[in-house]
Amino acid sequence: MKKGMFVLVALVVSSAMVFASGASQAQTGAAAGPGTIRWSFWGGEARIKNTQLAIDKFTESTGIIVAAEPAPGTGDHFNKFKTQFAGGNAADIIQLGGDFANLQVGDNVGSVLLPLDSFVKSGIIDTSKVDASAITAGTVNGVLYALPLAANMPSLLYNKALIEGVGAPLPQVSMTWDEFRSWLTAVKAKLPAGVYPLADNSANADQSFFFAYWCRQNGTVMWDGKQTHLTAGDAQKYFDLWADYRSAGLIPPAETAADYSEANESSSSLISGKVAVCIIWSNQLLNYQNAIADELDLIELPNAAATKALWGQMSQMMAINKNSRNPEAAAKFINYRVNDPSVWNTMGADPGTPVNSEGRAIVATTPAAKKIAAYLDVAGAHTRPRDPNMPGDTEWNSSFFLIAQNVAYGKLSSAQAGQQVMDLIARLTR
Repeated sequence: MKKGMFVLVALVVSSAMVFASGASQAQTGAAAGPGTIRWSFWGGEARIKNTQLAIDKFTESTGIIVAAEPAPGTGDHFNKFKTQFAGGNAADIIQLGGDFANLQVGDNVGSVLLPLDSFVKSGIIDTSKVDASAITAGTVNGVLYALPLAANMPSLLYNKALIEGVGAPLPQVSMTWDEFRSWLTAVKAKLPAGVYPLADNSANADQSFFFAYWCRQNGTVMWDGKQTHLTAGDAQKYFDLWADYRSAGLIPPAETAADYSEANESSSSLISGKVAVCIIWSNQLLNYQNAIADELDLIELPNAAATKALWGQMSQMMAINKNSRNPEAAAKFINYRVNDPSVWNTMGADPGTPVNSEGRAIVATTPAAKKIAAYLDVAGAHTRPRDPNMPGDTEWNSSFFLIAQNVAYGKLSSAQAGQQVMDLIARLTR
């Protein structure tokens, strides 16, 4: 694997046969039997469907029932977990993103999660074939609290079949902002009425990583762990960019964009045929491709080659609630999900290359894995270490989304929005 390659994967498990069981147990705390565990996660329909088979195999071989508790997006997921944890009835296994920031406990991760070291020492969790970078990502102050399944990277997904079909030019993998706008304009000229070149990804309810990228490539890092390097004028330029795309017809009008949360393939304007390009994490390619007959592919965000503003990060970390009633069963499932070859035979490249070396070999030949690998061979050279999450990450994303929506609907000017962004950062970081 080339130096620029990042290990990729995502996880979500859902078991239809135990949904009723999981729902009733949610009222009484963490799993209520020696052979039952609950798993709180987020994901789209395709991922849930695909992982059903993996859960069935685990239950068949171990007798342990996994009661799935899905949420549609990260914001809903973490809000639910925090509420349940405070009430003493959170799930046994909690799905995290690329770090522990959404727990909002700083380095005091042990106040929420159970250390995994004893399970590694006993052999219940085998880390011998797990990449060292994945273990490092799940470790805080020398204690292992989580195991990620993958790493991913921001990317732009485009509908290759649609673009070729209308006779528009295909994109370069790397473009400047000016080249990107020119290409979108050329695509617009060929698309039928009601179909737009680009999704309105100025902000989504659960994530704002396009803005984070824009800040990095602009040299005004959103948050470095101690302070922001943004000004209101900088943030205004971001909203001006999207206002320009909107007025030029390069993205849908606000009323159309509002119909799509863009959280995953189930809520995507690209999958619905409304746009030709949207931003995704590279690890989402498989499920987007499975949701549409048209061939899809990946390119970099604009200006990545010149600024090295992209970043790779671990994703879908699995951790155990410190109050779990069945921690050993939870650890066995984590080990299964990370290491068992049958999981990767079932999941394929959803969402990419596993952190486990055996799993990586299994999915390496799939079409989606090849496209992800080709993208990362280029994009991996245009990265630098990721910046810390904004404090209060969930609130940041939801509040930033509301600001962007108000700009889209004409309720705020770009200048007013820029100032509101700075006010929001000041409130979250004071």
